[in-house]
Amino acid sequence: MGRLSSFFARFRRDADPLAGVPDSVTPTLVYAFDGFLNAGSSPRIAVEHLQAAEEGEIVHEFDLDDYYDYRARRPAVLFDRDHYRDYDQPRLDVRLLRDDHGAPFLLMSGPEPDFRWEQFAAEVHDVIEAYGVELTVGLGAVPMGVPHTRPSVITHHASRRDLLDRSNLFRAQVAVPASIQSVLELRLGEWGHDAVGYVAHVPQYVAQVEYPSASVALLEALSERTGLTFDLEELRVQQAETVADIHKQVEEQDGGDVLAGLERQYDQMTRDAKQPLPLDESELPSSDEIGDQVEEFLAQLDRRDQSD
Repeated sequence: MGRLSSFFARFRRDADPLAGVPDSVTPTLVYAFDGFLNAGSSPRIAVEHLQAAEEGEIVHEFDLDDYYDYRARRPAVLFDRDHYRDYDQPRLDVRLLRDDHGAPFLLMSGPEPDFRWEQFAAEVHDVIEAYGVELTVGLGAVPMGVPHTRPSVITHHASRRDLLDRSNLFRAQVAVPASIQSVLELRLGEWGHDAVGYVAHVPQYVAQVEYPSASVALLEALSERTGLTFDLEELRVQQAETVADIHKQVEEQDGGDVLAGLERQYDQMTRDAKQPLPLDESELPSSDEIGDQVEEFLAQLDRRDQSD
């Protein structure tokens, strides 16, 4: 980490993007990646919304040749008659942005690193040290057996218990596949940096299509935790339209039977957060029923797109 630390120390002296910001203001680093924790494309939609007003100034760009598996996630390139052009080169960078009131924050986004997670975490650590970041906030989303007709559930986690600002509806100790976000939060905590994360639960049957409801929930959680302010009106309009469309499709597919089971499960859990499962598990849709609904729902979306 020494080589990068000396680089950033020199960079800040020569061209500090935070010049003019009072020393008492320490930027938050917000991050989300296209990868494992991107159900419903919700984190990506949230990132795009944050960058809608301004692209921001790039303060650090990662060398993706160290981290990206080009053969597993091949970028697009346009073949134009007899030559190639418009190579869609993947980028992973940190940008300086400002919220609606001008407060600065850093946004790290791009494809989730495939390789050298420990090296990547160390490089992020150097960025944090260089810009005096006191808090990092990760945004993610996972598919879960929840209904789209209820408020989006957020699972909160942190490198220290006293950083938690809410109770989780789902409480369990389970082994889950690691992501760069989980490893990064773990390592930052070990290195003495405060790190928190918010993961939205996206209905399983829409996990492969855009789901702005979870994006709104993630940005609301970010605002509540950091005090950063964002105009979410445009996202809320998209949310209402998407929910109405999903509800129509689900009703046409099974008359709402599977949805009703998910709603009963959700309502039971909200009535008693200490009860991890509904009292009558026979009322819940099976994994096969949910899978069938996912496939049929996506098939109908494809047919509708082709028709349009």
